[in-house]
Order: sequence, then C-alpha cells, then structure tokens
Amino acid sequence: MFGYRLARREKPLPGGQLVAFLVGLTGALIVGAILLIATGFSPIEIYIEMADSAFGSRQAWSSTLTQAVPLGLAGLAVAVAGSMGLWNIGAEGQIIAGAIAGAWVARLGPDLPGPLLIVIMLVAAVVGGGLLALGPALARAHLGVNEIITTLMLNEIAIRMVRYLVNGPWQDPTAVGFPVAPVLPEQAALPVLFNRANIGVLIAAVVLLVFGVFASRSKWGFELRVAGSSAKAAEYIGISLKAKIMTVLILSGSIAGLAGGIRLNSSDRIVEGISEGWGFAGIIVAALALMRPSGVAAVAIAFGALRVGGTAIQTQGVSASISDIIQALVLMGALAAAVFTTYQITRVGSGGQAEDNSAPDVSATGPATIEAGQ
Repeated sequence: MFGYRLARREKPLPGGQLVAFLVGLTGALIVGAILLIATGFSPIEIYIEMADSAFGSRQAWSSTLTQAVPLGLAGLAVAVAGSMGLWNIGAEGQIIAGAIAGAWVARLGPDLPGPLLIVIMLVAAVVGGGLLALGPALARAHLGVNEIITTLMLNEIAIRMVRYLVNGPWQDPTAVGFPVAPVLPEQAALPVLFNRANIGVLIAAVVLLVFGVFASRSKWGFELRVAGSSAKAAEYIGISLKAKIMTVLILSGSIAGLAGGIRLNSSDRIVEGISEGWGFAGIIVAALALMRPSGVAAVAIAFGALRVGGTAIQTQGVSASISDIIQALVLMGALAAAVFTTYQITRVGSGGQAEDNSAPDVSATGPATIEAGQ
C-alpha cells in the first residue's frame, strides 16, 4: 500500500514568504466576495471602497500608517522571540505596561519641555514593556517554565492594573460621568508628519529596519536562529541559551512597550482599552511574516489597510465582521500556503519509507521548541 506525507524540502521555495501571503490574500478576497454577494453587496464596489479608503489619498495613507505602527511593532515583538523558537503571547499586556510607564512619567514631569518629555516617556515605555517580560524570561531561562503560559497570564494583570489606575489613584477628579485619567500635557503629543500620521511612523520604521538587518546579517541574529533550531547545536558552539532566552524575551517585551508609548503619545490620555487588541493582532502579523522581521512591515501595512477599509465600508451598511473574516482568512490561507513552501508531499511506500526523504533544514519558517530547563 502507498500513502502520502509531508517532508521538509532541502531548501524552502524562493520567495516563499511573499508567495504565501499573496496566496492567502487572494483566497481571502475570493471567499470574502462570496460572503458579500450572499449579503447583497457588490464585491468589486466594496473592495474598491476599501482600497480607496486605505490608499486613495494622503488622509487615507495617514490612517493606514497610524494603524500599521502598533501592528508592526507588536508583530516585531512576537517575531523577535519567534526567531529563537519562543512565543511571546504577552504583547497585549506589554503594550499596556509601556503606556502605564509613559503616563507615570508624564505625571511626574508635566512641565518638562516637549522633546525631553516625549523622549523620557518613550524610554519609560520601553522599560515598562521589558519589565513585564522579565518574569517570564527568568522563569523560562532558569526553571524551564513555558513562556506561553506566563506571558499570556500577565496580559490580564496589565489589563486590570490600568483599570485600577484609571478608576482609582489616577482618576481625574474634574471628570463628569464615567471615570477617566487626566489629560496628558499638551507638549507630550508626538509631532505630526501629515494628516493623522505622526513621527511614530518614522520611529517604527527605523526600529523595524534596524532589527530586520540585525537579525539577518549579525552574529547575534545567527545565534538566535541556531539556538531556536537546535539547543544541542547552540551549546556545542558555546551559545548560552539562558542568556539568549533572557535577552530575547526582554527585548521582545520592550518593543511591545514602545508600541504602547507611541500609542499613548498619540492620544490625549491613558484609557482602559489603550492596547486596542494590537498585541494579539501582532501574533497574526508575525505568523504571516513567518517570524521574520523583514516581512513584518509589509504585513502590518496590509492589515492596517484592512482595518481602515473595514471601518470605511460600514458606512455602506456592510458589517465590520466582513473585515474580521477576511483578516482571519488571510492568516489561514497564508499559513497553509507557507507549509507548501517549506514542505512537499512525498509518496510513502508499503514499508513506511518516503520515496523522497528531504534533508533537515534549520531555516524553519516558524518557532522550534527549546528544551525545557536549557
């Protein structure tokens, strides 16, 4: 008897990352078109409206980039950890921690000059996000505790912390109605680039570019990939797994914290829903980018456009759920396509042996598993 199984290719297909995303996007648009037709709308008109609202003008681009900034930084945070085979599921909480730290600085120095206050607030946000990731990093590196559980649990703590602050010690005594935090100092706002976009776009672009180059061309990035693919190989060439785990998880949390700082400095006050689900959306962005920092920016812009377009088409009576469904279908389709850029279907003979056994490849598209306690 003969059967079939998936076997890793000797080398991933060229351009697999881009191909996987385009395949997922195409499939999602086709299924989305069917849903639109079923609900009485013209897919062509709706898709044109979505594209125009996301890319058709300077105002549209500013809205898309405003959404892409936190998505890109959250996706980068997850991807940095994923490059070593670790899963940071706590970007949502780390964004909140960064915003809390930034708001705390604003309360301590409300009269500081604008440039200085902005810099200190963003640095505090980076530190805040990193501190929230410190516990999971220590537990993973020294006790072998799964970082998925610890980072996920800390999300709830961060959510409840900002709720406590806004409804308790940071509550604005002059507010009427529901509790809110005081307005941030006017000089804490990030300078505007054009329309709604501020210099947070440039900050995010620089961070993404630096990490993209650093991860692909530096010794540090190479060591992360080796440690993520094989703990024994990493130990053999003298890489300290404990040090790398600590560095990567704290760095991942710091990047997410920066997203929270930029979000805070782009608004007038800290609120309970300051993260707006960007941390969880960042997991999708990183997954679609195959955990590669080089692809995070493009995916973040695409998802930012979907968010903006999904909001715009509501004015025509289309449910916002259509946009959410399309995003989910893009993820499913792209991940399915990514499987076949890295694996191939091989025929298995009656003896259970594949007729085409491919050699293992350490350049996996997704996180590997690091042995507990290493």
